[in-house]
Amino acid sequence: MRFDEVEPDGGCICGGCSARRRARLHAAPVHEGGHAAARSVRRRAAVLMAAAGTALGGAVGAATAATAPAAPAPTPGGPAVPRADTPQGEVGGLYGESGADERAAAAQPVTRASIIERAQRWVDQKVPYSMSHYWSDGYRQDCSGFVSMAWGLGSSQTTWTLPDFAERITKAELQPGDVLIHNDPASPRSGSHVTVFGGWVDSARTRYVAYEQTSPGATKRATPYAYWSNSATYLPYRYKALTTGGSSSDSAAAAAFPGADKFGPGADNAFVTRLGEMLVRRGGGRFYTEGPGPRWSESDRRATEAFQLAQGWRGGEADGVPGKDTWDYLVNGKGRDIDAAAPLPPPPPSPPSPSLPAGGADGREPAFPGPGAFGPGAVGEQVELLGGQLVRKGFGEAYAEGPGPRWTDADRSNVRAFQEAMGWSGTEADGYPGPDTWRLLFS
Repeated sequence: MRFDEVEPDGGCICGGCSARRRARLHAAPVHEGGHAAARSVRRRAAVLMAAAGTALGGAVGAATAATAPAAPAPTPGGPAVPRADTPQGEVGGLYGESGADERAAAAQPVTRASIIERAQRWVDQKVPYSMSHYWSDGYRQDCSGFVSMAWGLGSSQTTWTLPDFAERITKAELQPGDVLIHNDPASPRSGSHVTVFGGWVDSARTRYVAYEQTSPGATKRATPYAYWSNSATYLPYRYKALTTGGSSSDSAAAAAFPGADKFGPGADNAFVTRLGEMLVRRGGGRFYTEGPGPRWSESDRRATEAFQLAQGWRGGEADGVPGKDTWDYLVNGKGRDIDAAAPLPPPPPSPPSPSLPAGGADGREPAFPGPGAFGPGAVGEQVELLGGQLVRKGFGEAYAEGPGPRWTDADRSNVRAFQEAMGWSGTEADGYPGPDTWRLLFS
C-alpha cells in the first residue's frame, strides 16, 4: 500500500483515522517551489508514522510516554536547561483571524536591526508564552509566532512553514536576525523550536545570543551552538526579504544614535546591550568574560575604546564612550574591525587617595571632574572628595565605612538622598553627581 496516497476518512472516529488526520494536519504542506520535494518527504513521513500508530493501537501512547527523552544533564559551567518543549499553534492571521491563505502573503522587507529591535521588545515586555493567545501586536505568543513577529510577517507561521519565507545558510554565514530552526517529525507540534540569532558571544563561535519565546516567556540568553538539546538538528535560515535599506520607521529608529546619556558609568538599558553585541561582532568579544548586558561595565568601555582606536581615532575621540560617529560606524558596518592581534587597552589608572579638604586647594569650590569620574568601577580621589562632602553636609547615612576612593552603592544612595533633598526626582535624582549636584554640594 502507498500510504502517502491514502486520505484519512473525515467522518471516521477510529484511532487510525484520527491519528492520520492529526499527522496530515501538522505535516508540512506540499506546494510549488524550491523546497517542495523536502516538504513532500516530511509529509509522507508523518503519514507513515500515523499508519504505524494504527497498527500498534492503544499501546502507542504508553510506549511514547515510556520512551520520552529525559532532560539533559546540567551544562558544564551553567545551569541545567530543560529540553525544549514549546507547543505551537497553527498557521493563522493576526489576532488569530482565519479564512485566508496566510502563507501566500508576500514577505515584507525588513532590516536586521529591525528584527533584533522587535525581538528585544517582546523580551523587554516579558511577553508570556502561549500557543493559543495573541499579544497586543497580533502575533501568537509561541516560538514561531515570535519569529513571525520579528520578521514582520502578516501572519503567525509554524516552524514547518517559516522556511518558506527563508533560505538555508551555513553556520559561518549567521548574522543577527537569522534564525535556527529545529523540526521534529516525531513530534511536529511540541518537539519543534526556533530561535532568533543575535550574534556570537565568543570568538570561537561556540555560544551565541538567542532571542526566543519559550516557557515562561520571551527571553534572551547566551546559548550553546546550536541549542541546549537536539543541537545537531537545528538548521540556520535567513529571511528572504532582508534589506539593508533604511526607509522604514523601524530601521530609522534602530539606526539613530540614542544619546550620550545612554552610556557610561551607571547606564543600565537596552542600548548598552546592543552596543556590546555590535562590538562583539566587530571583534570585541575578547573584552567580555560575560554578557554583553544592559549594565554599563569596564568591558563595554574597553571594547568601545579598542574599536575607536582601530579607526585611527585618538585622544577625546577614543575615550571608550560611544558618540554619534562610533554608533554610526557600528550600526552601518563602517570602518575597520578590532584587530585581534592588537594589545588590550589598559584600564584607567587608579590615582592615589590622599586625605582631602572639603574644597579646592584655595578653599573655593573644586572643579566638577565630569560624570566619568563616578559610577560602577570608578576609583579616584574625586570619589573620596565627594563622599567626604556628603558626610559634612549630613548625607552620609548609607556609609557603613569610609567614604573611600572606590565608588560604592553607598555613594550612590547618599548622592540620591542629597538630590531628593534639593527637590529633584526621577532622572534628576539618579544618585550620580552632575554639574548641578556638584555645585550645590560644595556651595
